[in-house]
Amino acid sequence: MIDNPHYTWVECPDSLTVLCRHWSTCPALAIDTEFVRTDTFFPEPGLIQINDGTKTYLIDPQSIGAHQALAELLCNEQVVKVMHACSEDLEIFQGCFKVLPRPVFDTQIAAAFAGFGFSLGYASLVRELMDIELPKDATRSNWLLRPLADVQKRYAALDVEHLLVVYQKLVDRLTERKMLDWVLEDCKDMLDQNQPIGTVDPEYYKKIKLAWKLNPRSLAVLKALCIWREQQARERNVPRNRILKDQIIYDMARFRPPHFAKLTTISGLNAKVLKKDGKALLDVIRDAQDNEVDFPQRLPKPLPPQAGDMTKTLRSCVHELAEQLNLPPEILVKKQELQRLVRSILYSNTLELSDRLKHGWRANVIAEPLVTYAKDCFDL
Repeated sequence: MIDNPHYTWVECPDSLTVLCRHWSTCPALAIDTEFVRTDTFFPEPGLIQINDGTKTYLIDPQSIGAHQALAELLCNEQVVKVMHACSEDLEIFQGCFKVLPRPVFDTQIAAAFAGFGFSLGYASLVRELMDIELPKDATRSNWLLRPLADVQKRYAALDVEHLLVVYQKLVDRLTERKMLDWVLEDCKDMLDQNQPIGTVDPEYYKKIKLAWKLNPRSLAVLKALCIWREQQARERNVPRNRILKDQIIYDMARFRPPHFAKLTTISGLNAKVLKKDGKALLDVIRDAQDNEVDFPQRLPKPLPPQAGDMTKTLRSCVHELAEQLNLPPEILVKKQELQRLVRSILYSNTLELSDRLKHGWRANVIAEPLVTYAKDCFDL
């Protein structure tokens, strides 16, 4: 079945204020965004869609600006914000309104617990629950152009037209399966783990390939360069790699050039970057080496070959638990969490669990049987 939604275009700030007053009385709102993110660090908002269970509204962020009433609505704890795969939507709201919506019910997370598979797309979920086929004809639109075409507006409206019905169907199914609290906990954890607005992740350097090869002094330089790049990417609003590629940062940390002549020998560092940022980069490299007290510890080496069999053994336990619960194994334990567990067994003969496994519903449902299984398998 193909649907043709009705929607109201909102571009007047005063009209939006009135709507926000009404929406603050709703138990839940379906929310989505459309954006462009090709040559920028931050996603550029093109549209905000809201459905209140009665009507669908398309809000033009170019006209409303940082609307205070909408920001307050997003933070209203009495109104559930229903979204699907919302990580980038959260970035939009943080960037535009400087707030993180709460509470959020992510229907992609909920769908996994409800038995529809891991990381299911919204169109597939609507098809499963409502037998409605959503069009894909405006997926790659330029949402910043004005006026938007009718096909774009229709596509955007459909992204929230059925979302509250999907939400209620998922809540009913999760209640039957006694997993609603698990979903609510995971949605809250997702928000709690979100980087605070305007902050730079100081641990990003650990994501750089081969960073484990560097000594503490070079790691201090790598960390400082990653922080500097992040700050510059935000200030200039360009992708990280437009400032410096990961490999260039790694090479600078490895060789720690002490002066401009040595800096020019770093492969891939072009003349334009050297002219614009050369002095700043040398300052970052020099300053990062000054305080040995703050040097990071060496990063752990990649797991040895025998770890593969150990990981496979533990994964079999996770898959067995997943089958019993009728849940995707990816929901129960992340790949990195298994690797952390294997590393602790190999190098310290202990069982080191992530905080996610030690607390909440996973502690009894997953961590306890997984630890028991590991002790039996590896004689701990």
